[in-house]
Amino acid sequence: MRALAVARALRGLASAASNGRSEVMPTLARAMASSSVAAEEQQAGSSKAQYAAGLGGMLAGIFGASIVASSADEVGDGLHSPHYPWPHEGIFDSYDHGSIRRGHQVYQQVCAACHSLDYVHWRQLVGVAYTEEEAKVLAAETEVTDGPNDEGEMFTRPGRLSDKMPNPYANEQAARFANGGAYPPDLSLISGARHSGQNYLFALLTGYREPPAGISVREGLYYNPYFPGGAIAMPKMLVDGGTDYDDGTPASASQQAKDVTTFLTWTCYPFQDEMRVMGIKACVTLLAIIGFVSYSKRLRWAPLKSQRIVIDTVN
Repeated sequence: MRALAVARALRGLASAASNGRSEVMPTLARAMASSSVAAEEQQAGSSKAQYAAGLGGMLAGIFGASIVASSADEVGDGLHSPHYPWPHEGIFDSYDHGSIRRGHQVYQQVCAACHSLDYVHWRQLVGVAYTEEEAKVLAAETEVTDGPNDEGEMFTRPGRLSDKMPNPYANEQAARFANGGAYPPDLSLISGARHSGQNYLFALLTGYREPPAGISVREGLYYNPYFPGGAIAMPKMLVDGGTDYDDGTPASASQQAKDVTTFLTWTCYPFQDEMRVMGIKACVTLLAIIGFVSYSKRLRWAPLKSQRIVIDTVN
């Protein structure tokens, strides 16, 4: 731009010289003004380009940082589990008690070998998954250490409805020794202790797969993208036909995962149905009270608000 302006000035000077010396100064002034305007335009364009480049770099940095952060979160915290349409999720929905019963059978036949239910007692299953007689039979199949007796010694006896579910290990050290250093967590409150609760449990139980290219898992661990870190010590335990359901339901891997997840959600929130019924009753009662109070207020104040007051200013 500046070179073009100078060239124009030279041409102007040449023409001025041919026309007379009187036109040289005005032509030179116009050339200098044109040169300054071109310089200002070039500087403004350069400033805009620098601003656009800076803004683009900032946006690229933010976008790149977000990608790196999300990738780090996915690796560190595990893949976020999808949302599944659970039949007991709605306000007016209740637990599927058949699923709770099947879920307990999955726990007994698959999960109880490593995981405990320290906060669940046999009596809690009565009326939810089993009759009282069925629960007594299940409890009697376990042996409970009790005592001391009259001689000061501990003894074993058949389980009762008042006993809690048996623990597969005597202590944490024994559990870690039997599982290569990993400690199987208690499952009583696991649905409430994990983000996204039941969705996480179902995704974890059904999410085992081969590690993708570039990811190596050391011996003794298994790849599961929903587990924090991607490597879990528990192998895939749910396979088709791995549980014998007493109601004849086909025991596919996904069916077992759905049932045991429902059971573990119930162990965490055993009074969910009762609380929902109580909440619905409270809402209905509150609406009735609000209606009665509104009607009473209108009945009491309507005559006073509708009466006409006439002030006699003459007498």
